[in-house]
Amino acid sequence: YYLLFVFPGCRLLAVELTSSNTKPVVQEFQSVELSCIIKSTVTPDPRIEWKKIRDGETSYVFFDNKMQGDFVTRAEILSRTSLVIKNTTRMDTATYRCEVAAPSDTKTIDEINIQLTVQVKPMTPRCIVPKAVPVGKSASLHCHENEGFPKSTYSWYRNSEPLSPDTRSNAKPHNSSYTLNPTTGTLVFHAVHKGDTGRYSCIATNDAGFAKCEEQEMEVYDLNIGGIIGGVLVVLAVLVLITLGICCAYRKGYFANGKENGESYKTPAKPDGVNYIRTDDEGDFRHKSSFVI
Repeated sequence: YYLLFVFPGCRLLAVELTSSNTKPVVQEFQSVELSCIIKSTVTPDPRIEWKKIRDGETSYVFFDNKMQGDFVTRAEILSRTSLVIKNTTRMDTATYRCEVAAPSDTKTIDEINIQLTVQVKPMTPRCIVPKAVPVGKSASLHCHENEGFPKSTYSWYRNSEPLSPDTRSNAKPHNSSYTLNPTTGTLVFHAVHKGDTGRYSCIATNDAGFAKCEEQEMEVYDLNIGGIIGGVLVVLAVLVLITLGICCAYRKGYFANGKENGESYKTPAKPDGVNYIRTDDEGDFRHKSSFVI
C-alpha cells in the first residue's frame, strides 16, 4: 500500500488498486465478476486495461476503451474498472491482470492479478466391466472421463451399494478381495468369488457436479472341471477312432491306385498288318510288313 504524504502547500498521492476477490471460482456457462477497485488516485480519468495470461501467452481483454477478441459479445466493464465475463467457458480459466495508468499521481501505474477458475462438470464416464469371470480369477473394471475440471474422482457401486475404497473399512463386502483407486477409477478384484456377481456402475465427481455410467452386469461362474476333462476324453476318443479307421482302410487297399495282379499288366495288342520277328543274336525285335490285298 502506498502512503499519503502531506507537505506544506501540496498533497502527493499514488494510484492504488485493490480487489474484493482475487481468486474467483465459477461454473461453466455462468457469469463472474473480476473485481478491480481503484482505492486511491487524483487522476480524474485514468486509463484502464485488462489482459489475459494463459499458458504463458498474454492477450488483451479490454484495451483502448474497447473489448477485444471473443470478449466483445460476452464481457463488459463494471464500475469503471471491474470486468464482468458472461457465459464463461473452460477456456476462460486464466490469470487476468487489471492495469491502471494515472498520469497525475506520484506513482502513475498500478496493477493487480485475478486468478479465475472455471469449473466444468464431469461428462458421463466410460465404464468397462467384464461380462463373465471364472471363480478365483482376477477381474479389472475401469471408469474414466476427461472433460471435468478440476479432475474427477471415481466411486464404484454394486447393485446400487457403494464399494468402499478403504480395504480396512467395515463397509467392504465379506470375503471380497479388491483394490479401488478413486483417482484413476480402476477397480481390481484379485480373486473373484460368487458373491462378486452383480450390477456395477461408476460415478465421476468434482466440485462442479457428477455424472454416472449405466449399470453393467458381471457374472462370476464356477469352472466345470469334470465337464472339461470329459470333453477332452471325447476328443481323444474321436481322434483314436479316426486313426484306426484310416489304418484299416490302408490295409484293405482302399487307398491303393490299382490291384497288383496279372490282370493289371497286359501285353500290348499287335497292330494289324505288322509281324514281329526276334533274332537269336541280338535279342531285339524287328518287323516286316505284310499287306493283304
